[in-house]
Amino acid sequence: MYSVKAKGRARLFKSEILEFGTKTNPLAVLTIYLPLVAGLVWYFYSKVHPTIFTLALMYFAGLFTWTFFEYILHRYIFHFVNESKWAQRFHYLIHGVHHEYPKDKLRLVMPPMASLAIAIAFFFLFNLVLGRYVSVFFGGFITGYICYDMIHYTLHAFRPPKNGFKFFWDYHNVHHFKEQDHAYGVSSPLWDIVFGTYPKKGIMNQASGIRNKVIE
Repeated sequence: MYSVKAKGRARLFKSEILEFGTKTNPLAVLTIYLPLVAGLVWYFYSKVHPTIFTLALMYFAGLFTWTFFEYILHRYIFHFVNESKWAQRFHYLIHGVHHEYPKDKLRLVMPPMASLAIAIAFFFLFNLVLGRYVSVFFGGFITGYICYDMIHYTLHAFRPPKNGFKFFWDYHNVHHFKEQDHAYGVSSPLWDIVFGTYPKKGIMNQASGIRNKVIE
């Protein structure tokens, strides 16, 4: 577990170009992916001529699939680490730096080059399985990614509200400040419940208090 720093930003690369590529404004995610989602859904509607039920079913199936991928990505990729130096460096670059500097607003969403590479790979994978339904399914999948990035940014960049939505702040705080091997879900706790990584009773209240002391 990294020592949490309330201010500052880590230097990841000596190259200014590579370093610049690690910093991302959340507006970049919206600018790139919202038109993509609209284009994918419109393409499916205009070319396949589906019923509204079929369109909605495939779109929300893609959105639901994202929630599973989000959990797997966070648990097994972002937190992959072992004793080797390359694994530790890999972990720090893709996620460890975020745990060390959780208030660095330019590293709260995935850089576009990385996310686009992953998106392209998944598009071709889904295309092999879904054929002509891939565009609307992938549109839902990308919508899930957009929601994930925007929720994650909001949880770190803004104070929690005094209503039911505070749950999401407390839930994510568990992962950052109490138990890094629990609460992997950001947009939903569903898969933590399914796979047994939901925090134990009472932990979220503790995490909320620790967050306030450490980084507010």
